[in-house]
Amino acid sequence: MPVDLFARSAAHATVPLQLLVTLTLLSIVPLLLVMCTSFVRIVVVLSLVRSAIGASALPPNAVLTGLALVLTLVVMAPTGRQIGHDAIEPYSRGAISPSQAVSRGIAPLRAFMLRQSRSADVVLFDRVARRPLEAANHAPLEVLVPAFVVGELRNAFAIGFALYLPFVAIDLAIAAMLMGLGMMMLSPPVVSLPVKLLLFVMVDGWAMLCGGVATSFR
Repeated sequence: MPVDLFARSAAHATVPLQLLVTLTLLSIVPLLLVMCTSFVRIVVVLSLVRSAIGASALPPNAVLTGLALVLTLVVMAPTGRQIGHDAIEPYSRGAISPSQAVSRGIAPLRAFMLRQSRSADVVLFDRVARRPLEAANHAPLEVLVPAFVVGELRNAFAIGFALYLPFVAIDLAIAAMLMGLGMMMLSPPVVSLPVKLLLFVMVDGWAMLCGGVATSFR
């Protein structure tokens, strides 16, 4: 009788524990979305392009963030399907434990981050964490995540630099034309902004930008 009572109490105790684990996982989903997916590169590139155009408040931050989220869902769709197949579906059927679901769910995300990360960045954060140097495939998440984020920022700034150059050329050309015409009192951005907007729309810039940054992931 005491054994049965203990078994029933243990079974009831697992329900709050599973609920706690589920709530904890849900609380770190925003962090995973920002730090472990394509969101970092996409939102930085979109912000740099907005700055290059010269319209600092257009599109608004909410629009850029929403567009970055949508593109992130598109880029991460294969990884998400694999996580659902390997971790979420078996866990919903009760075939695996929460810890097994977490480990299986992290594996596809880890593979995605490894494809985007440089081994030099992994080695750098191995040294920062004072860990023995090992292959990037065996790096723990506390080393892989910062290496991935640093690599994403590097790639985003490289893409942003390449996209900035045409807009800088337009600014210089407009400024030279105004100086040649003797219109010193007219601010060059007042003239160059409509020109940049017109050219960006004519070349279907947003579609090219979104397609290019989405296909830049390995």
